[in-house]
Amino acid sequence: MSDGFATRAIHVGQEPDRSTGSVIVPIHATSTYAQDGVGGLRDGFEYSRTGNPTRRALEECLASLEGGRHGRAFASGMAATDVALRALLRPGDHVVIPDDAYGGTFRLVDKVLREWGIEHTPATLSDVDAVRAAIRPNTRVVWCETPTNPLLNVVDIAALAHLTHDAGAKLAVDNTFASPYLQAPIELGADLVQHSTTKYLGGHSDVVGGALVTNDDELAERIAFLQNSAGAVPGPFDAWLTLRGIKTLALRMEKHSDNAERVVEALLGHPKVGRVLYPGLPGHPGHDVAAKQMRRFGGMVSFTVEGGEQAALDVCARTRLFTLAESLGGVESLIEHPGRMTHASVVGSALQVPDELIRLSVGIEEADDLIADLTEALG
Repeated sequence: MSDGFATRAIHVGQEPDRSTGSVIVPIHATSTYAQDGVGGLRDGFEYSRTGNPTRRALEECLASLEGGRHGRAFASGMAATDVALRALLRPGDHVVIPDDAYGGTFRLVDKVLREWGIEHTPATLSDVDAVRAAIRPNTRVVWCETPTNPLLNVVDIAALAHLTHDAGAKLAVDNTFASPYLQAPIELGADLVQHSTTKYLGGHSDVVGGALVTNDDELAERIAFLQNSAGAVPGPFDAWLTLRGIKTLALRMEKHSDNAERVVEALLGHPKVGRVLYPGLPGHPGHDVAAKQMRRFGGMVSFTVEGGEQAALDVCARTRLFTLAESLGGVESLIEHPGRMTHASVVGSALQVPDELIRLSVGIEEADDLIADLTEALG
């Protein structure tokens, strides 16, 4: 019988150190490795851009948590996205992206890859017919987020995988919002999973990183080549911090989800709140799909406020426990205005988000304190 998620998070790739017995994986702060004669590598290590024991431990753990055979760690989530798309696409190819994609992903596709002859089409990925209409003969990738950032739309991964594969394309899923604890895209048919490990995997707002996981041997080989060639790898201390965060991922995601449900309940009854966007709500259009493919509904909540953009900015400025900051997934609660912050890069495009939208990353503080903070900020 295979070990459970929390057990694998603590143990896979993290056996006690062979030379000292250290229970925690050491931080291998080295740039190079002594060789036993020319080409005589010890455990395959020659140079830390190519491989590092601390990073290897992280990559093995990430692969296990996502149910994949191959895991690769990167210096940031965007570095992972860049390598993924360059591994999957060539000049003249086409990629379908969400019509509410993360701003950084849109910027990479629209401003960087476009210059190299990569075409893209935004589509509502929760609508199978819309995706089918967006796919072209030269479509090689469908890039999916679920839940999406920041509108928290939900995509049926299994249905999208079936459609994508029928078109001869690959399905890549950004699983950052859910984390591997809440959602397993590879089990649902995805070819590749991407993470900003900065977020829930690291979990403490103290490290930036990214990851790719796949079961596709050929794709894994291409990713490994690009990882080494481009060199956007995490240092050993970054890898160690991420591993440390992963050990408590299961516990944290349960608490994030508990607190988010309490916050959502409070927001629903507030007269100055318009829409509340959360997959756990029975009225959410993706609720049934989320209930089917997710363990819980997560710690991300978005909502609109009455009074437009200025009212939203005022709320963001008045919170005390919710820190006004970008990013998400840490133990502390964060609040942001996507239109002015994380999604400023999509202003004026088809992906522009509502001006009155606020996004919350609900932390693991006492739920009553978080609710009181938001209630006071809303006035």
